[in-house]
Amino acid sequence: IGFTFSAGKWVGQDSVAVAWVFHAMGVVAADYFGGGQQVNPAVTVSMWSLGKITYTEGFVRIAGQMGGGLVAFPIFKEISVSLGLTPFGGPEFSKDNDAEAFLSEFVATFLLMWAIYILNWELNFGKYHYIIKQTLTAVAIRALIEFFPTAGPAMNPMLATAWDVFGVSQTDFPAENIHYFVYWVAPCLAGILAAVTYAIYDGDKVFGVSMPIGPLKPKKTIKKD
Repeated sequence: IGFTFSAGKWVGQDSVAVAWVFHAMGVVAADYFGGGQQVNPAVTVSMWSLGKITYTEGFVRIAGQMGGGLVAFPIFKEISVSLGLTPFGGPEFSKDNDAEAFLSEFVATFLLMWAIYILNWELNFGKYHYIIKQTLTAVAIRALIEFFPTAGPAMNPMLATAWDVFGVSQTDFPAENIHYFVYWVAPCLAGILAAVTYAIYDGDKVFGVSMPIGPLKPKKTIKKD
């Protein structure tokens, strides 16, 4: 949150290009210094559905993600007030556009998941794979933020809820069910659907079940001498 939400607020207020670059650097730095952690419940649900992590690991990861978000926003709010900096913002949507907000979060998260699958599992950039794939992930996230503004987008249930607690209500968890419908149900469903489509492509299982079609991924051929 500190590395990414400061883009456009503390750094690059007057330059979109600078904000984009700093956001990309923040995504890379957060992943690198955190040891490649998952910071998004929707991503964790998708990885769990594909069998990449266990239920217990997923539960612990989501708990940690929420804990980090609930601690981060009030800390950075105090820093902003103390130093006279622009306070962080967060994802919000008009209650009159709840259906559009749901679809926006759903599609944005679905596309984000496919960007993650492709950059982490399908492409290999050789010696500089890590820095290139993380930079491209940051670019994808920033592009999705620009293209799907209806509900923020959050593309991350933790960010939306943690922001609502300390940036909107100041103290309480969201009381309206529509918040959870848009920011939890939509991205988590998108993560599972993305997993299903990837399983059809790659031949993986979803929740331990093989897909009735696929794999569509071309098999690698081994050249014989």
